[in-house]
Amino acid sequence: MKHIIILGDGMADHKVARLGNKTLLQYAKPEYMNLLARTGRCGRLVTVPEGFPPGSEVANTAILGYDLNKVYEGRGPLEAASIGYEMDDDDFAIRCNIITIEDGRIVTHNGGNLETENAAKLIEYLNERLAKPINDREGCERVKFITGIQYRHLLVIKGGSKHIDCAPPHDHPGEPWHPILVRPIAPAAPASAACPVCCDIIATPQNRLTSQQTADLLNELITKSQELLPLHPYNQEKARRGERQANSIWPWSGGYRPSMTTLMQQYPQIKSGAVISAVDLIRGIGHYAGLRIVEVEGATGLANTNYEGKAKAAIDALKTDDFVFVHVEATDEAGHDGDVDLKLKAIDYLDKRLIKPVYETVKQMDTPVAIAVLPDHPTPVEMRIHVNEPVPFIFWHPGITPDDVQQYDEESCVSGSYGMLRLNEFMQAFINLE
Repeated sequence: MKHIIILGDGMADHKVARLGNKTLLQYAKPEYMNLLARTGRCGRLVTVPEGFPPGSEVANTAILGYDLNKVYEGRGPLEAASIGYEMDDDDFAIRCNIITIEDGRIVTHNGGNLETENAAKLIEYLNERLAKPINDREGCERVKFITGIQYRHLLVIKGGSKHIDCAPPHDHPGEPWHPILVRPIAPAAPASAACPVCCDIIATPQNRLTSQQTADLLNELITKSQELLPLHPYNQEKARRGERQANSIWPWSGGYRPSMTTLMQQYPQIKSGAVISAVDLIRGIGHYAGLRIVEVEGATGLANTNYEGKAKAAIDALKTDDFVFVHVEATDEAGHDGDVDLKLKAIDYLDKRLIKPVYETVKQMDTPVAIAVLPDHPTPVEMRIHVNEPVPFIFWHPGITPDDVQQYDEESCVSGSYGMLRLNEFMQAFINLE
């Protein structure tokens, strides 16, 4: 049996008064998700282990069956893998958003829906002015920015410490930025570590910057970016049009190079696999999990993504691979924007333009295919942040004995036959379906 997971990032939600006190899944009544729920088996899943933030880097890694206590290193290293940056042992890689700040507050985590073409120019501009060399050695930099996708980029600090507390910008919309600057959370490293200004010593894993020095360096980069970015022609033009500027960096969720076994090493049923996503983070998880990364033209990470292209890519992958992981970001972005109508539309698009063609195709395939549908975490539109709560899931394959669940939503799946699964129990149950 082959296996495909279709994941709507942040799709789960809370009840909304203007929707008749229904959740968005209840209100949307997604036709094919409900069909899979009626003819499959359901349950709920805890995707975030105790002590971890309810981020997509945590939840998606757990959904794929990994022990976060053994492999977690934050988003930065995963996104580095996705964009082809091979980390050295002394690299500290951290996710670097380009965000919008107005009147001293974080307005958006996405720089006003910044597009990659414009973001690349801003990243180049920051590198020209903020990249720091070590001992003036050619090609050896303490700090460098690396272009990712849209507002999601990478910051690499040679010898940086991961023992810092960084606030995810999407968790603090409308809040002042200065009180949530980076803080150290660990004792200082040995005194031989270089200060972030002079950079006299090339750091090694045994000779890193202290947590305080790393926090100071990141905060310096944040404040300097706020001086530089408004001067860039892109933001000057945005200001003239009265539009939101991409006027600050915001680093968060960093770590060192992770150590992960592949899914093929963990599950003998999987001989090969593929990951389909517009998001660097998910591609990075897929890279370390041993999955090939499938590019889909027009995949944006927003509600205007190429759903049909992702569906076709998934169907094509199932012809050659045993396992396919399809990730759609649009529902999460709408949740962070607090846009009820857009999130309902994103749920509908996911249902009709991706799940429908996959389901209609695989039910005709000679080789049986198991389908799982779920979010990684809730992103309630009225909160605009990730929350750590169980998510509903569906398992379906030809010939499965259905349970009593009649529709797919946060409440209906409580009575599903799988009850409440935790973390890697999901992957174990899914891969072992018969």
